[in-house]
Amino acid sequence: MNFLDGSLFPENQPPLMITAAPYAPSWMPSDFPQDIPVTMEAQIQKAVDCYNAGASVLHLHVREMDGRGSKRLSKFNELIAGVRARVPDMLIQVGGSISFAPESEGAAAKWLSDDTRHMLAELDPKPDQVTVTVNTSQMNILEHMAWEDIAGTSMADPAVFNAYKEMTVPAQPGWAEEHIQRLTAARIQSAFQCYNINSFESVERLMRRGVYKGPLVMNWVAISGGMDAPHLYNLANFVRATPDGAVLTVESSMRNVLPINMMGIALGLHVRCGIEDNLWNQDRSAKMSTVEQIEQLVRVSREFGRAVADGPTAKRLCRIGVFYDTVEETLAANGFAPNPIPGHQGFLRKAA
Repeated sequence: MNFLDGSLFPENQPPLMITAAPYAPSWMPSDFPQDIPVTMEAQIQKAVDCYNAGASVLHLHVREMDGRGSKRLSKFNELIAGVRARVPDMLIQVGGSISFAPESEGAAAKWLSDDTRHMLAELDPKPDQVTVTVNTSQMNILEHMAWEDIAGTSMADPAVFNAYKEMTVPAQPGWAEEHIQRLTAARIQSAFQCYNINSFESVERLMRRGVYKGPLVMNWVAISGGMDAPHLYNLANFVRATPDGAVLTVESSMRNVLPINMMGIALGLHVRCGIEDNLWNQDRSAKMSTVEQIEQLVRVSREFGRAVADGPTAKRLCRIGVFYDTVEETLAANGFAPNPIPGHQGFLRKAA
């Protein structure tokens, strides 16, 4: 992204999109009973509450009545339909892991089979986005957490702790290509979860080869444990590579969420919060609900003078429903240099 004179002024920045992640499949309801919804009605109401607080994007997972993350697509269909009916303007983004929570105590925390994940393209009603990971990676979500972050929660159980510590993200090239193509055929936008610069570079290559021909919408996921650590240098490296036509949301975990989000707000990027990412206020004196986290970001954004996007604005910024016919059109629309032609080293290379 290019930062010119005035780039940090609010009148030159897009309205802030706040993504709410309130369903928290890695936690159990007993970890935060005041804020983890279990019944279908409560899960729908949570989306309503997040939208009313200022979130325009809903990162959606589903729970079963026993409190565990659901792996049934029928439950996803039910929740999407309920959210559509109550907050039709909200941008719905389905988490592509289909709940990586262990199915039983001591079981591995893992993502479902390739075929099952591909079925997200068959959800009905359709979500606006499904998150897509590119490149298999370690996903040790506990690596930069402090013991105090998880003390007294289900994550403190040694078997559960070890299951999440050893988790990996399966995202081999063949799976990613097939998944993106199925989502595109269903007119569902791929929301790319980029864990570091090599994830971004692989997504760019997929676009340059014509596997994905749509708007580039990404999360920079700075949660360590196989992904970028949440600090300025990694963020700057990622932002520098991001083309001007892309939409970039920053994401971290635990008490890193607020400082990373404040950087994102100042830079004109977009943010994510919620108890899937963080349970605590900044001095860890109390747990902080998803709605409280959203309200905090709305206050911060207003102090910066930056408007907060509503649902229709978020869909416009992400260009929901837009797909391109050619590689060249895709690259141009997203702000990439065109593919090189024979005899030319690159876009900026000119004959003397």
